Amino acid sequence: MMISTSMFALAYALDWLLGDPSWLPHPVRWMGWTIRLGESVLRRFVHKPRAEFVAGLLLTVSVIGIFGVGSWLVLHWLQGSNPIFAFSISIFLAASTLATRSLLDEAQAVLRLLLNDDLVSARSQVARIVGRDTEHLSEAEVTRAAIETLAESASDGIVAPLFYLAVGGIPAALAYKAANTLDSMIGHRGEPYEFFGKCAARVDDAASFIPARITALLLVCAAWTLHLDWRAAWKIMRRDGAKHKSPNAGYPESAMAGALRVQLGGMNFYNGEPHDGRHLGDRLLPLEPQALGSALRMTAAVSILMFAFCLSVRLLVLR
Repeated sequence: MMISTSMFALAYALDWLLGDPSWLPHPVRWMGWTIRLGESVLRRFVHKPRAEFVAGLLLTVSVIGIFGVGSWLVLHWLQGSNPIFAFSISIFLAASTLATRSLLDEAQAVLRLLLNDDLVSARSQVARIVGRDTEHLSEAEVTRAAIETLAESASDGIVAPLFYLAVGGIPAALAYKAANTLDSMIGHRGEPYEFFGKCAARVDDAASFIPARITALLLVCAAWTLHLDWRAAWKIMRRDGAKHKSPNAGYPESAMAGALRVQLGGMNFYNGEPHDGRHLGDRLLPLEPQALGSALRMTAAVSILMFAFCLSVRLLVLR
């Protein structure tokens, strides 16, 4: 179900206005509940790797189908029975796939705490937006974690949803969010998800392939707009983009590292276990709060640039 250009613009504005307040029902929370329920049921019947893979495949297809095809059916029915209500629900669902305001708010809170020299609270705050252990991070590591999340989430939470909203409407955007949520919950290496989450991880990799590279290019453009080092952003993106363990995350992260002239990547701990990653960028400047401030401005610029691009294309194509 394609949305009109005016609905596309209203949804984007609503995301900037409201973000994701905890009191508002959110489809991603429904996705999380559905995934947890599906996993708890399927786990009872699988005990071998092949069976785990098949169960994970079934869960992945089911969740994406429920929110992709399901939203199309619901909106189609509402459009025929109550067009005004259908319009309101469409705006809400479209806005719920976007995360510009919430991402910037969470990272801005980390920056404020760092600037106030409250490292303990900054560790707790950054733990809200990263999966790694944060209890013993230094100020530089907290800054790195926040910058890396801004770069990766600029793709997953802003550019990709705008891309799928523009080309496939609300069902496509919700299907993408379902794939992304599946990946974040079960698409991990190692036990207990090595086989169960393999399909979810691959689907998310495929769905994020184009948006991640668009995000990297937009970060180069944002660096130029904000008078940061856009040449280094382009250079480091081309040099280090493929070094990341993820086939997608390395491109926006390396572009961000180049623009800020800092080095991202390296050692992280998850549940106490060390995970050593490749370094992205050159350590020309220290990882200080000022770098996080620049990363916040770049992320906001990427959001605006992607919206403007999608809006322009829609106006040209649909006129």
